[in-house]
Amino acid sequence: MSAEDVKAATTREAVLKALLDEVKDAYEAARTEVQHHLDHAQEATGARQFTAELPDGRRLGTVSLTGGEPAAQITDREAFVAWAREAFPAERVTRIVKEVREAFAERLLGEMTAAGVPQVVDPESGEVHDVPGVEIRATRRRSHSVRFAKGGRELVGEVWRSGALAPLVLPALAPGAGDESA
Repeated sequence: MSAEDVKAATTREAVLKALLDEVKDAYEAARTEVQHHLDHAQEATGARQFTAELPDGRRLGTVSLTGGEPAAQITDREAFVAWAREAFPAERVTRIVKEVREAFAERLLGEMTAAGVPQVVDPESGEVHDVPGVEIRATRRRSHSVRFAKGGRELVGEVWRSGALAPLVLPALAPGAGDESA
């Protein structure tokens, strides 16, 4: 391996690293902006899916909201177990430590998730129980995903090579950017 080979390889890596950093920063900023817009659009219209298009209207794919679905979660295990042992003694399991059957807890969490409230109804007595130690929370952080249409990625490459996208998505890398004489 010659010194020229090493120089070419190190230069290539340095250039790609600079480009990667620029693209990564722009991507993170765009992702944050898109999430903000999707959250507001979903609140306003209920829509959870949107079409991604090039400026000329050609379809790239779909952007969809993901996560953030509410589900019952035990947030205070001791409070939940103490309540369940008292309210449903038949579901109590005695070992070295007293606890509630895991299948029972999962069933109750499913019921509370479906109802959207941390409450259960005793099927025998009809009594409604407020369940301590359980909250309805988003199971995952709300986010979004991008799914490209057939040929969508290739289309981005084609339009990128034409120079039409650089000013739109990466102005710092667009031809003439940083040119003092322009």
